[in-house]
Amino acid sequence: MPQAIHISPIDNVVVALHPIAKGTLVEVDGLAVTALEDIPQGHKMAVKPIRNGENVIKYGFPIGHATADAEPGTWMHTHNVHTNLSGEVEYSYNPSPELAPLPKVEAETFMGFRRKDGRAAIRNEIWIIPTVGCVNDIAKKMVADNQDLVTGTIEGLYTFTHPFGCSQTGHDHAQTRKLLAALVRHPNAAAVLVLHLGCENLQHDQFVEELGEYDHDRVKFLTCQDVDDEFAAARDILKELAAYAGQFKREPIPVSELVVGMKCGGSDGLSGITANPTIGRFSDMMGQRGGSTVLTEVPEMFGAEGFLMDRCINHDVFVKAEKMINGFKDYFISHNEVVYDNPSPGNKQGGITTLEDKSCGCVQKGGTAPIMDVIGYGDPVVTKGLNMLYGPGNDLVSATAMTAAGAHLILFSTGRGTPFSAPAPTLKISTNTPLAEKKSGWIDFNTGVIADGEKTIDEAAKDLLDLVIRVASGEQTKAEKHGFREISIFKDGVVL
Repeated sequence: MPQAIHISPIDNVVVALHPIAKGTLVEVDGLAVTALEDIPQGHKMAVKPIRNGENVIKYGFPIGHATADAEPGTWMHTHNVHTNLSGEVEYSYNPSPELAPLPKVEAETFMGFRRKDGRAAIRNEIWIIPTVGCVNDIAKKMVADNQDLVTGTIEGLYTFTHPFGCSQTGHDHAQTRKLLAALVRHPNAAAVLVLHLGCENLQHDQFVEELGEYDHDRVKFLTCQDVDDEFAAARDILKELAAYAGQFKREPIPVSELVVGMKCGGSDGLSGITANPTIGRFSDMMGQRGGSTVLTEVPEMFGAEGFLMDRCINHDVFVKAEKMINGFKDYFISHNEVVYDNPSPGNKQGGITTLEDKSCGCVQKGGTAPIMDVIGYGDPVVTKGLNMLYGPGNDLVSATAMTAAGAHLILFSTGRGTPFSAPAPTLKISTNTPLAEKKSGWIDFNTGVIADGEKTIDEAAKDLLDLVIRVASGEQTKAEKHGFREISIFKDGVVL
């Protein structure tokens, strides 16, 4: 079993694939270094002399600089490494001459649902979408009272509660309206009840305008203040929606019609070595099959732009990417926050030292294919291949944004473990085997087998594609089995 990995030949550190005890001789890529102290799993050890102020190199990129001299065998972490990041960066577009979509392969099929507008879906559910937090508990009771309607090909009745829709102004109000309308349009929802209170800022006419053209059999509205008994009124509407949703049956659909979101959270030092590269290889495979993938978490691209910017398919996409990244830095600065206020305590415990370290691991989920488009928060994916989406690093906010963009399902890598799920089925992918064994009720797929030397990244990616096809065909994720699913809306401004 390998002890450590030397990711790039120019790296001056290696990463412990398993705990390394002080005094252990570590041999990797022709290097032989004795650990001068205990090196926890996922953490870095110097394999070359690193002087005070010199860059620490991992993934072939600087992830910060040393704050003290370090000899080979030294543990390199927050106590002796500091970020190089500051504010905005002026980028230049230097695409590789070989930049082109990956060679195409024939797409497999999954058993999905074909909507009347032609879109593919992987679930056949009825959703209740509250337009304001005041009706959250009413929506929950409607779900509980009408579970008998979940019959035949209908796979669930759910609501996604939130605290917004009133006492918001300007951009926040528009963003809430846009996000909720995008969820109403999601193909996994065979039918939708939009639930209003009646006096909220987000009025019915305003929401209908945001929603645009819609199927009146698929989407229906109820304003609670307009009826004597909202539960009886909802029962009648939900019966109609169930009759509509029950028409759909699974049929073969090409994988090329799938949209898959890619996210990481509760990351550790192995995230960028096992799980995220596996997801990246999967993303490339999806692109080869004509499918779409979505990469977000803009703050966790800071310091790793070198992996991304020159992969934009053309200059227009590059300009959108540059505006997205520097725009998010402006967002931080406007709130008097430094752009490198990351990683989290759990990330650090797992071996991630700086934001550059975290970002270089995070963007591994993007694979090697060209970036075909950059889209805004609440906007749909319209381009095949790899897309970048404006959104924060927060797990639930960004997973909700990917669902709103049309992701049928989400791949979520984690080194620490997390149980939540977005409205779209959310597959949890562990970076290490101890987590997969400890939290078997959370984890759907274990890439720790790569660190254990049991499988290659290519082999793990093929297994992941097989699992995605099964989930798209109806196999439930661990979070779905627990009934976990929720949303969080990106908020910036004041509350009235």
